[in-house]
Amino acid sequence: MNSRVVVTGIGMVTPVGLDVSSTWQNLINGESGVDVITQFDPAITETKIAAEVKGFDPTQYIDRKEARHMDRFVQLAVVSALQAVNHAGIKDIPSQETGVIIGCGLGGLTTLLGQYEVMKEKGADRVSPFLIPMMIPDMASGQVSIMLGAKGPNFCTASACASGSDAIGTSYEIIKRGRVSVMIAGGAESVMTPIAFAGFNSARALSIRNNEPKKASRPFDAERDGFIIGEGAAVLVLESLEHAEKRGANILAELVGYGATSDAFHITQPAAGGEGGARAMATALKEAGLEPSQIDYINAHGTSTPLNDKNETMAIKTVFKDYAYKVPVSSTKSMTGHLLGAAGSVEAAISILAIQNGVIPPTMNLTNPDPECDLDYVPNTSRKAALSTVLSNVFGFGGHNSTLIFRRFEGR
Repeated sequence: MNSRVVVTGIGMVTPVGLDVSSTWQNLINGESGVDVITQFDPAITETKIAAEVKGFDPTQYIDRKEARHMDRFVQLAVVSALQAVNHAGIKDIPSQETGVIIGCGLGGLTTLLGQYEVMKEKGADRVSPFLIPMMIPDMASGQVSIMLGAKGPNFCTASACASGSDAIGTSYEIIKRGRVSVMIAGGAESVMTPIAFAGFNSARALSIRNNEPKKASRPFDAERDGFIIGEGAAVLVLESLEHAEKRGANILAELVGYGATSDAFHITQPAAGGEGGARAMATALKEAGLEPSQIDYINAHGTSTPLNDKNETMAIKTVFKDYAYKVPVSSTKSMTGHLLGAAGSVEAAISILAIQNGVIPPTMNLTNPDPECDLDYVPNTSRKAALSTVLSNVFGFGGHNSTLIFRRFEGR
């Protein structure tokens, strides 16, 4: 069996919006979600800014008692999943025909550190019995499965920054094989803790432009100095075309290609020339049966780090050749920050919204282009465009590369 796979619902909670509509509107308006850290005292960390989700109240969707037993990353995932299912108009989940894959990079780091402090101050017997089920990365998918009654495949993809994208890609492959008809797929992350920032600072990965939070994430700019940690989640409802048509679903886009590769090179640095990323893009294009010239927009990984932006640019040139200079490319991380394990799912959702709305979100803060980054990055202002097919890249520590391709649904 080789089913076509379509997207019928989107849910999002991001640093620029608590749902799909607010996130999208702020992105196309160039609004940044980066500001001074509020979830802990940033005095002890070199980087003092982040892209936090502001005003999030999970009890608008989840029972208060249940919410207390979830780490923040799980709350973000559950709320996004409930939004997505509602958006898809699914009233009754076909339980044994529905699976859940929610990617996550680091899991419940906030809960772990909080309970470690409890143990130090009050003793081991005072540690919460909910520590482990709140902390483990698969609990986002587990809780979503329980809440929806989804009894199909249920697990977490953990491939660093590619986790959310790989969750969607793996779900796509499961539906194509005919294993189930519906997959709830995406990514979630929340690691607003001193240890996370200290670790990334030690690796020289984060921006330290603390005096200009809104301008700190500047992909492809010559003055970029690192990424901004963000938090949030995005979840898609994927269905086989047959299932979606049978229930009269509103189809938002078709997922037509997925490529996943490894650099097999270095724990944090990309392979020279973005070789692994280029193979991921080429793999996705081949699976989709598309030529590079048929891609209308690339939502780039675009982290605002010196090595990634240069190597991703080189990878695009390798795959797209002369057309690389004609296809618009942008990085929405310039506004959302880098949502780590949720980055791929958030940017997949943004790619679909770009097709739906005929607008390319901008790369903000691109005021002094790096000579080695010389493509059309849609600087500082969103752009109207007729978009049929969009490619989304995500690359992660450990050499993980993931590419998804979405196409406007044109029927059979």
